[in-house]
Amino acid sequence: MTTTNITNFRKNAFNYVEQTIKYNEPLSISTKDGDAVLLSAEDYSGLMETLYLVSVPGMREKVMDGLKQPLDECLDEEDVEW
Repeated sequence: MTTTNITNFRKNAFNYVEQTIKYNEPLSISTKDGDAVLLSAEDYSGLMETLYLVSVPGMREKVMDGLKQPLDECLDEEDVEW
């Protein structure tokens, strides 16, 4: 994670935002009152989705079990009834 101070961030805000979006690299911004983190919308959405999935009772176990299943035992996408 890249780190900068608030003064440097203000001077280069556009470039920092552009780089965060382009490379999905969080940016830590330090101030005298504490730190903040700039994330791309894609990273933020992924984080929120992960938090939601692990909050569903039993979902974590189902995902972990699914990761252990060999691919040749899985259904093809077109065979899944949505």
